[in-house]
Amino acid sequence: MSTQGKDEAAKRRRGRHTVPEIAARKGGEPVVCLTAYSAPFARLLDPYCDLLLVGDSMGMALYGMDTTLGVTLDMIIAHGRAVVRGSARALVVLDMPFGTFEASPEEAFRNAARALAETGAQAIKLEGGAEMAPTVRFLVERGIPVMGHVGLRPQSVHSIGGYAAQGRRRAEWAPILADAQAVAEAGAFATVVEGVAEPLAREIAAKTANLIIGIGASAACDGQILVTEDMLGLFDWAPRFVKPYAELGGVIADAVARFAADVRARRFPGDDQTYGMRDEQDPA
Repeated sequence: MSTQGKDEAAKRRRGRHTVPEIAARKGGEPVVCLTAYSAPFARLLDPYCDLLLVGDSMGMALYGMDTTLGVTLDMIIAHGRAVVRGSARALVVLDMPFGTFEASPEEAFRNAARALAETGAQAIKLEGGAEMAPTVRFLVERGIPVMGHVGLRPQSVHSIGGYAAQGRRRAEWAPILADAQAVAEAGAFATVVEGVAEPLAREIAAKTANLIIGIGASAACDGQILVTEDMLGLFDWAPRFVKPYAELGGVIADAVARFAADVRARRFPGDDQTYGMRDEQDPA
């Protein structure tokens, strides 16, 4: 086994990251986060990520939806089970879909408790600022670790009028900062800050007590998250804040084109992909 392989095997033997361990990284080594929706992807990401988010972004990344609003709790649970099975080291966090936590803290608790119990994940994430602080506190007091989400909130796409970056005028800073601080004070161990002006994200990271995970925010945040499919270049378009570390969309299209050409030319399957006859006297 290579040195890298031994290092990764040792990491897996150490067990899964815990919420207190990740929360303690505030101001320290940045936390590496990506989305995951399946066991194979979780297995690939797990050695390198501290946290895997089973995000409602699956609605757009996997299901071809225009927004995240059509994602259900059953979908999150099904994909969450797969991610937990496929990972051994990363903390697994589940998104709470639109409509599963807003009505009351009690409903949020029922849905969050079910999601964690049925998947084996360690925490949930919910969108919202000061208005959701009582719900965050209610969940945390009952043993459910919570990650917040402020700034650009995809579940509020209709009320905010699209996916435009937030806080690009200084007059817009105060309510976003207040949202982040309210969620932290309610007990969220971390908060995703999405799609905000870089100076504002930097100030949130400096002035908020809990772990701040950026996406389209600032390198000054305590960690970073991206949608894995965006980072791998699987789509024709990605948000401005995505840095593509691969261009797998073209690689996959080329592979499928070559497969189709081989099938049509009867080059596939060949001798290496088919089974010959055995001698009937051969006991093997």
